[in-house]
Amino acid sequence: MEINRKNSAYIKLITIFFLSILTISCDDYLDVNEDIDNPTIAPNGQLLSNIQVTTATIGDFRLWSGNILQVYTHQLTAREDEDQYNVKPDDLRPRNDWDNIYTLLTDIESLASQSIASGEGFYLGISKLYKAYLMSTAVDLWGDVPFSEATQLEAGIISPSFDKQQDIYMEVLKIIDEAKTDITSDENTSIDDADLIYGGDKNKWLRFANSFQLKLYNQIRLSELFNTPEVQDGFRSLLAEDNFYTDNGDDFEFKHTGAISPRDERNNLWRDSYNAGQFTTYASPWFYEILIGTNPTIHTSNPDPRLPYYFLSQLKDGEFPRDQGDEDTMNPNADYWDKATGFISIRFGSVGPARDAAIDGDATYPGIFPCGGLYDDNTGLSAKTNGQGNGTAIAPRRMFTYDEFLYVQAELMQVGLMIGDPGTQLEKAIMASMSKVDKVVSESQTSQNVPVLSGSTGVTDFITKIMEEFNSGDNEKKLEVIMTQKWVATFADPIDQYNDLRRTGYPVIANPLSSTQEYQLDNGDGFPLRDSDTTLNGSFQLSFFWPQSELNSNRNSPTVQKNATEYKIFWDN
Repeated sequence: MEINRKNSAYIKLITIFFLSILTISCDDYLDVNEDIDNPTIAPNGQLLSNIQVTTATIGDFRLWSGNILQVYTHQLTAREDEDQYNVKPDDLRPRNDWDNIYTLLTDIESLASQSIASGEGFYLGISKLYKAYLMSTAVDLWGDVPFSEATQLEAGIISPSFDKQQDIYMEVLKIIDEAKTDITSDENTSIDDADLIYGGDKNKWLRFANSFQLKLYNQIRLSELFNTPEVQDGFRSLLAEDNFYTDNGDDFEFKHTGAISPRDERNNLWRDSYNAGQFTTYASPWFYEILIGTNPTIHTSNPDPRLPYYFLSQLKDGEFPRDQGDEDTMNPNADYWDKATGFISIRFGSVGPARDAAIDGDATYPGIFPCGGLYDDNTGLSAKTNGQGNGTAIAPRRMFTYDEFLYVQAELMQVGLMIGDPGTQLEKAIMASMSKVDKVVSESQTSQNVPVLSGSTGVTDFITKIMEEFNSGDNEKKLEVIMTQKWVATFADPIDQYNDLRRTGYPVIANPLSSTQEYQLDNGDGFPLRDSDTTLNGSFQLSFFWPQSELNSNRNSPTVQKNATEYKIFWDN
């Protein structure tokens, strides 16, 4: 695809920038009287591209907090600390997110100041949108964080104070308004090649600004801040403006490619799964049972047609586990194995005898939609070696997409804060989610023959049953259906899932301490699942610990580390 070629070219451009300036003189940004071998100012376009590449890592998989959050939201499972909600203050993955956010803020301030000096309002507006995105994300994950003093090193501030989270959100809403003004007021700046997200399309940036701002208003709708006159005025004005996402061409996402050199541009969940020495991204059996329609309280008897796009079962239907199954006794020796589909994984909180078994060769992997892996055609494809390769690793890092936005609108309609029919909007959102899967597949460059979802009988039947479930429920059940479908649609984009779970209580997640049966699987083979084989020793963490390194080095940081199981974000219900 053309856009993938552009991404590859410009990410490579960032990598070779410091080599190229040794031989190329650019009067636009280098003073000939200065040392050209050690430039101190990068062009606006290259600053923007770098900001966009690095922002896509926030909450991503592999080196960042995506693995933690996807376990906390019960779409993946793990054998690491997150299995018991027990991530520590010194965990490197949240700290990597923290470090990237504050490094990015410095780059954003450089881009903003240079844009003001050059009169390029388009760059200035985009820099402010990234500042708003990053700081709202920082609040969502940690609560109080440095903001007003965060980039004041030249002013001598080496230990920035922590601002109140509500104050930061209020400023973020204002920054978005400023950004829209900056973008619309600039009629001359062209940034097509530098913009890896929207290719310099001002209208798309403005629709993103409005759609993202509406998401933030929805996120704080249960807080005291939402009821203040200033916020209420802004919310009503935004709705009246009515300039939001129009289709999945407006998706705020970073498009990965299959390139490995000079920079590895492959999807990080794919790298964590198909390219890792040890497999760690186990599919959640809780998520799986919702997808196949066996959960007794939500979407019961309504199998989701997205399952083979979401996960790859290396075992064919009915195939006995090869890695650890005992063919003499017919004991599968599996923590969770569905004989009917070949799905095999480990449960959240498992302490069962097969929890630590080596199942890489049989384990169910993330599929083509979340990471550019393989589509499950039920032929027993191996995630490591087969005729189809192991996928292309080409799937976007989704950050805020059109279908996700439609669920935001459906929620606002359901709670009476936006005019419209929530059921109609929910149906529109689900159809958009199916189309999004098709779009990701079509751009993945896969050699597999993957069926189109949209318009299929399976999709039509699925949506019909979802709407029957929605229409027959009370208001609380309707909200649960909306939020659960949003959770399903945003697989591999776990930050907003974590936000939604904390502020609405949905989706309902696995609970090893539940008094009711946790999983419904019964293979009828004499080796049933036992609820006693799962346990929970920790409490759900309502926010991330502040990085311990920050508390140790910043004398204006909180003097005591938070209790992450009690410290709430201000919008948390």
